Amino acid sequence: MFGPFKPAPHITELPKEKMDPTYRRLRWQVFAGIFFGYAAYYFVRANFDLAQKGLIDAGMYTKTDLGVIGTAAGLAYGISKFVMAGFSDRSNPRMFLPTGLLLSGLCMTLMGLFPWATSGITVMWVMIFLNGWFQGMGWPPCGRTMVHWWSKNERGTIVSIWNTAHNVGGMVPGAMVLLASALYFSNHGVQATAKDVWQQALYFPGIAAMLVSIPIFLIMRDTPQSCGLPPIEKWRNDYPDDYNEKTYENDLTTKEIFVTYVLKNKLLWYIAIANVFVYLIRYGVLKWSPVYLGEVKHFNIKGTAWAYTIYELAAIPGTLLCGWVSDKVFKGKRGLTGLIFMVLTTAAVVAYWLNPATPEAELGKYAFWYENPYQLMDFILMTTIGFLIYGPVMLIGLHALELAPKKAAGTAAGFTGLFGYLGGTVAASAVVGWAADKFGWDGGFYVIIGGGVAAVLLLLLVTVEEAAHKARLDDHYGRS
Repeated sequence: MFGPFKPAPHITELPKEKMDPTYRRLRWQVFAGIFFGYAAYYFVRANFDLAQKGLIDAGMYTKTDLGVIGTAAGLAYGISKFVMAGFSDRSNPRMFLPTGLLLSGLCMTLMGLFPWATSGITVMWVMIFLNGWFQGMGWPPCGRTMVHWWSKNERGTIVSIWNTAHNVGGMVPGAMVLLASALYFSNHGVQATAKDVWQQALYFPGIAAMLVSIPIFLIMRDTPQSCGLPPIEKWRNDYPDDYNEKTYENDLTTKEIFVTYVLKNKLLWYIAIANVFVYLIRYGVLKWSPVYLGEVKHFNIKGTAWAYTIYELAAIPGTLLCGWVSDKVFKGKRGLTGLIFMVLTTAAVVAYWLNPATPEAELGKYAFWYENPYQLMDFILMTTIGFLIYGPVMLIGLHALELAPKKAAGTAAGFTGLFGYLGGTVAASAVVGWAADKFGWDGGFYVIIGGGVAAVLLLLLVTVEEAAHKARLDDHYGRS
């Protein structure tokens, strides 16, 4: 890398008496940077989903149109997460992380404030593509930071805590739609509809993301060695089975990263393909629930915003539980843990689909969603899906980090993201949107549920291969 993006150089180690307190302080300082920095990426990751119902109601686009536009996000993010991971593994996350956040926030702000940015399918596709590309600068520097500042035996817990940044940030767009609705009511004296606040759903989170990029730059740091500290493995005396100082601490060539530690890694290929279907079910529900709840379940914009927000909120305890189970119950068996959570997720999606809508005779009977037994059950099921789905998402990223040396970890995780977004998110957008237009919402759910079944089967394969991989390592290192 060049200029301000170059990795910070290693400096002379601090005196021994300063090492422990400095290490402990900086670990939580950089954790705050990657947690709140990545959370802010989610201000502008999926907020476009909340604008979709308004765009449909305004007669600007159909579900098929929005499905096509939505492919830009998955396409751009999938490619960018992989490509930018290669750059990130050889860059300074202190600069890399906030730069992507600033540019991503700018894209959404332009879309909300300027009519030209939403003037047609092509223009919107380009804007969403640019936003998705800049989004690809978020995960890799966070993964790079975690493998440098936390050792393997504590990483399952720390990654699961960090992974809740998805949901802390993902709640913000829904909250901002509620804020926009309240402002609309105070100014006009009537309740806002989806087409009244779709612009605010774009630029409110965009401006917030740009503002957050500033403190993130101020608190982030590069590697421990750039702060006068030893490698994390040495400090904690916690070395992975295949630890080699040369490959773990020295920079690797592009060929070594991509060929030796990514393309030749069979288990990494398995979890990458599984990620396609995990992301299909994750984004199939998240992306289309604002439209589905409005069209089929008779939710108003406030009810939709609450459901969207609660979905993200529920993911926080679910992700933490999943990380704890994978560390403490299944002793690092990421594939088995993910398999169990995906079985439960798929069952919850089936129940969400089959839950009946409020009968027409009862429409208008209930003032609030929580008084409506049909809508209350939808909230419960949305909460359940949110609780369960982010665990497998987190575990696949964590598993990828652990299947490569530290200097290639971001690229390994980016490889799984390439599959998840290029396959899963594009399908969740275009295929589900097309199926819902062509065959009704039942057709959309056939696609989503089919993805859940495929994810379960592939994670079963990962579980089997994971056990075989451990057996090979035990045999290589002479462990009984």
